[in-house]
Amino acid sequence: MSVVSVYCVFADGPEAERVGRAMVEERLAACINILEPCRSIYRWQGKVEEAREVPAIFKTAADLADRLIVRVAELHSYDNPAIVVWPIDRLPALYGDWVEAAVSD
Repeated sequence: MSVVSVYCVFADGPEAERVGRAMVEERLAACINILEPCRSIYRWQGKVEEAREVPAIFKTAADLADRLIVRVAELHSYDNPAIVVWPIDRLPALYGDWVEAAVSD
């Protein structure tokens, strides 16, 4: 099994929790880690903007990453959400087995 992390930033904690819970319930992710709010500075529509956002990391099987991205984007409040896949080079076998079992039907 190949496990990946999927990083995403949400507008606030409740949105991260709502989307994260849905992904775990739909078995597209084994887990979501909702991190503390962060300060983001970014260029959007020609202007430099600043916002407080909530980053989150999903754990899933590599073969589910594309489906997870599509589904998170459907539920996300942003028009163009940042959703990126981070490969995992090494992990304990038991952890990989847990992710696989958690996302299996």
